[in-house]
Formats: sequence, structure tokens, C-alpha cells
Amino acid sequence: MEEEIDTPRDSSSKPCGPLEEYRIPDYILKPDAQQVLVDHAPQCPVLVFINSKSGGQLGSSLITTYRELLNEAQVIDLSEEAPDKVLRRLYVNVERLKIEGDILAVQIWRTMRLIVAGGDGTASWLLGVVSDLKLSHPPPVATVPLGTGNNLPFSFGWGKKNPSTDQEAVKSFLGLVKHAKEIKIDSWHLLLRMRAPKEGPCEPIAPLELPHSLHAFHRVSSGDSHDVEGYHTFRGGFWNYFSMGMDAEVSYAFHSERKRNPEKFKNQMTNQGAYAKLGLKQGWFCASLSHPSSRNIPQFAKVKVMKRAGGHWEELQIHHSIRSIVCLNLPSFSGGFNPWGTPGTRRAEDREFTAPYVDDGLLEVVGFRDAWHGLVLLAPNGHGHRLAQAHRIRFEFHKGAADHTFMRVDGEPWKQPLPKDDDTIVVEISCLGQVTMLANEPCKSKSFSDPLSSLGHDSHHHDHGDEDKDGVGDEDEWEDGRRKFGAADTFKLPDEIDIAHLS
Repeated sequence: MEEEIDTPRDSSSKPCGPLEEYRIPDYILKPDAQQVLVDHAPQCPVLVFINSKSGGQLGSSLITTYRELLNEAQVIDLSEEAPDKVLRRLYVNVERLKIEGDILAVQIWRTMRLIVAGGDGTASWLLGVVSDLKLSHPPPVATVPLGTGNNLPFSFGWGKKNPSTDQEAVKSFLGLVKHAKEIKIDSWHLLLRMRAPKEGPCEPIAPLELPHSLHAFHRVSSGDSHDVEGYHTFRGGFWNYFSMGMDAEVSYAFHSERKRNPEKFKNQMTNQGAYAKLGLKQGWFCASLSHPSSRNIPQFAKVKVMKRAGGHWEELQIHHSIRSIVCLNLPSFSGGFNPWGTPGTRRAEDREFTAPYVDDGLLEVVGFRDAWHGLVLLAPNGHGHRLAQAHRIRFEFHKGAADHTFMRVDGEPWKQPLPKDDDTIVVEISCLGQVTMLANEPCKSKSFSDPLSSLGHDSHHHDHGDEDKDGVGDEDEWEDGRRKFGAADTFKLPDEIDIAHLS
């Protein structure tokens, strides 16, 4: 755990063994388990999802420790069972128990918190599932930093370093989860559509074979309402960032190398070192020598933004040297840097911009020329090239000198073939509701709706209170695609449960 994290005293004062204040009984988790009487409801019931393939051997070790301290059934290995199946089974069972008058089931339903341990892609997978299940009372989510970048955990005060896996460290973390505050953040829907090509591939090419590698971004089925004849349509979601260009290319190279030689990627420090070397190898630092200008973003893409819900589309003027564009929801990218910074009022071009809030229905759009440009983030008040703040963003890729580019959502990269003919590939990003995260102090993410936010309320910040977060008022070809992320089928209670009895 990070040294700066303050551990509540009561979280480690009890002897090793099952921790009743976090424990969920078998009969709540499993429909066929025998019902038992419990003296006291757990103060902070948790359901723990761990990617055993993350963090070298740490994932497996963490599963062992959590199962020693809690009910084994409330600790799920994501390599063995998908989170949508687990949550659907749990909530169907809880609704049955609530109808039967089970008070414990009601209390657990009200107070349960989720913990997810893995990389940013794993955390986004779970957030997509929670969003798509459309639960009447969705549980808040805490993230354990078990990947390489760990931008999501860092944004909410959970640190960047991979955690210790001994019992005392896990109990300390559980204590923090119990005392964590809830903070809502915007969810962002991603839709990619292209005409079926006459020749060549168009599907995103993933570097990984993990079950969730493109879980947050996959093709809709032919029977899906979002499918358009003659086109290929993909959809997904993100909570931290979408990026395109050179940074995603380096990430893709890293994941591909890890897939080929997994034995070389057993710990976080080694992974970060390998990442830096690949950045040099790919020409992220030496643009003029190894990165042809034909692959600079303006050469093959137009970027349009809608700055407010219900507004009009405006084309962004992107400098010809920009090689990477990042659309940022949280103030953490590439290992914890904040590319947007805090705009001031001295420069005229900054006056239209506001501080980055995680719940204002806006993404911050930042451009980078190369990694040397990125090094400005290390300086006080350093930031990338601020391009826009937008409620919706549209990338239009046309035939150019490049035959592919690279994209990335929340740490998961892919290679995207570009058009070989005159057809256009379109990526559109739009706001789709919110999820609730758990935040520990100090929390980097700032909420516009939280009066205690240290950034305060900008006097020139837009009024977003009446905005339709789902963009329901926008009747266009993308409307159907923004209703869900595709991480899970929308949750429906079984027919035998009478919906009239449910609160």
C-alpha cells in the first residue's frame, strides 16, 4: 500500500480469520444454499472481483488472501467467471429474498460495495457491466491498483503501486473501503461504424487473448438493433480516457510483447521499464526520424465536437504536428499525469475552458506532438495542447497515406485498419449516464456537484443541471447506439418475480 494512505485503526485490530463486518453469507450469494440466521448484518458487505492474470503472480495471491478472510464465494476470479453472470445471479436471488421478507438481504442490497483488482481494462469491464445491468440501486466500486498504469485507482486515492497481498494489508484496504466516500462520474459511450470494405480487414485487431481484452469494445451482433446492413458496427464504453495515435501504438506494442513473452512481465517496475523502451523504439521521442508525417492525425482524420448537449457540431483545427489525441474524463493518464491541467484566465484561448470535473458531462480533449511534449506534464502547471471540452466528439477517418492507426480505451489498445477506398470510418463518443466510485483521501478527481471540491465552482462554468445526460433529445443515426455499452445484457428480473412488490 502507498505510505500516504491513512489506515483506520479498527481495520487491523481484530485477529486473522473471517471478517464478519465485510462477510456475505452463502445463502445471499447462492440460490441453492441453506438459509442461516445472522446475529448482526455486516457493516460493509463487499463483493470482490480479481483478475488473477494481473500483476504477475499478485492477482492469484490476492485471491487466496481475500478468500482466507471472507466467504470464498464472495471473492470472484475473473478468469473463471464473468462479472455480469455473478451480479445477475446475486441480484435475482436478493430480490427473491426481499420479497420473502429477509431483512438481511435488504440490508446487504442497500450497503454492498464492490472491489475490483486488476488493470484499468479490468476495472472498466466491471463498470460497464454495472452500467448495463441497469440496477435500481447500483453498488459503488473501489479499485485496487493491480496493473501497469493504474490510472483509475490513482484518480480516486487508491495509489499507483501494486498492493501487498498479506492479510494485514488486505484488512487495511478493507478498512479504507468501509470509510470511503461515494463520488459519481460520467460514463462515456463509444460507437465505431464503417462500411463493409470491398477488400482488406476493418475489424479492430487486439493484441491480447484475455477474455476482457476488447470486452469494452466489441462488434454488435447481426440481430442487434444497432446493426446497420452493409456496415460493421462496434460499441463499448470508457470511464477514464479514449486515445488515438502514437501513445496507443506504444501501448499496443507493450501488450503484444507481453503476450509473446509473459515471463518477462512479472512485476510493475519491469513492465514500466519495458513500456519506456518501447516508446523509444516506436519513435515516440524522435518523430522526425522514425515517424512519418503521413501518420500525424490531421493527415487521415477530422475531429468534430459538440460542446453542449443539443448544440451543433464544430470541426476542430488540429495542428499538423499532432500525433496523439486524448479524450479525458479523469485527471490521470499515462501513470498519473494530468494532461489538461487547470486553465487560467491570462491567455485568451484558455478563457473558454474550465477545470476538469468528473461529473460535468464534458470530456477534455488534449493533443500531443511527441513524448518530449508530454514531458511538460512533469513541470509545475504543465499540460498538453488543450483542444476542446465537449459533450460529444466525432472522429472521421478518411483514405490517407496511412493504412491503419492505433486506439486505446482505459488501458486496452487495438490496431484499427483505415479505409482503402473513399468510405469513411466514424468513431463517436457521447455521455451515457454515470457510475458511482469509491474515493479515498487524497482524491485527485474533483466533482462539480461536491461543494467540498478543492477546485471550487468556476464562475464561467456552464450550467449543466438541466442537460440530458443520455442525449435523448438528439435524434440522429447514433441514437440507438448510446443506450448501453454492450458489457452485459440489460438486467431483467425473472417472470416469477412480481415487479409490483419491488421498491
